[in-house]
Amino acid sequence: MNDASKKSLSEKVAVSETAAGAILTVDLGAIRENYRRLKARLGGVGCAGVVKADGYGLGGPQVAAALAAEGCDIFFVAHLVEGVLLRQVLGSRPAIYVLNGIQPGAESEAVEAELGAVINSVGQLAAWRAAAQRAGRTLKAAIQVDSGMSRLGMAAAEVEAVAADPQAFDGIDVTFVMSHLARADEPKHPANEQQRLEFERLRRMLPKAPASLANSSGIFLGQPFHYDLARPGAALYGINPMPAEENPMLPVVRLQAKVIQTRSLDRGAGVGYGHIFHVTEPLAAATISLGYADGWHRRAASAAWFENVPLPFLGRVSMDSIVLNISALPPDRLKAGDLVELIGPSQTVDQAAGHAGTIGYEILTSLGHRFHRRYVTGAM
Repeated sequence: MNDASKKSLSEKVAVSETAAGAILTVDLGAIRENYRRLKARLGGVGCAGVVKADGYGLGGPQVAAALAAEGCDIFFVAHLVEGVLLRQVLGSRPAIYVLNGIQPGAESEAVEAELGAVINSVGQLAAWRAAAQRAGRTLKAAIQVDSGMSRLGMAAAEVEAVAADPQAFDGIDVTFVMSHLARADEPKHPANEQQRLEFERLRRMLPKAPASLANSSGIFLGQPFHYDLARPGAALYGINPMPAEENPMLPVVRLQAKVIQTRSLDRGAGVGYGHIFHVTEPLAAATISLGYADGWHRRAASAAWFENVPLPFLGRVSMDSIVLNISALPPDRLKAGDLVELIGPSQTVDQAAGHAGTIGYEILTSLGHRFHRRYVTGAM
């Protein structure tokens, strides 16, 4: 099998608006405005852009280019392959860091792409130091310490060990010391201050360098958490960084699905797999071209909207389709090819996540590649 035949359908075919079953609109202007709002809250503190997971599912290259046009010059991705792609898109100027660190044996690829490693362990540090020696030059790295999330970063014992080794950072330019907050979206939780204090303690053992602690929600915890660089992700994409309060960010996405067909259903009719819904009174129904294969969670019993009228789901979400109750609309108002809205002015991404029992991050990163994707600047 050659490489071309291995490509996914979405890589082979650019789905046209007329051919697609659903349309995903991404407002790059809103992303830029969200970046400006976060920078304003940070004052003079630096603001990076986290564009991992293909820009939270919305298109990493497009999102990163928009942020770069807004002045963002530090980016974070999760994996080496994301960083290599971003370097090709953005050119040599911005700094790009790989949050998960560099997989063993892949250091030369990272060096070639001019990527900075986020060092999470003594082993990653040793491998990056060896890569610097082989390259014959200093390599940039951010050192991550585990201040209490127990996910990534050097544990306290590792920090103490490297602090006692005068050669630990030979050939490495430590550009940041960083950590990650576990409960920043709960501003009153004592874990936030506990992590900040532990971060202070650990970073004092390491080479003097700018510090970075705040994620999207951390920015809203106030100045003590800002340090020298914030690393927002979710807030850039319109997800509420302060769930208990009104969302201070602009919405970024609109998801619309096309009607495939409409029908009348009589009393007693079962709808969808398992017939978990039975019609009790005659109703009008429409089937739309969207399902769990497109990232709409099977458990997300919700509604679609047409001209501000909610159209409840009937029965289960299928792989490629959902049935709606359209009885609230005038007869024949909705027809094949019309668009109904799943995410947009009528339902935010956070609200859609609530119906699925999940979070906005998972909704965005699950959105599929069969959509026609439109990138706009305002007026979604």
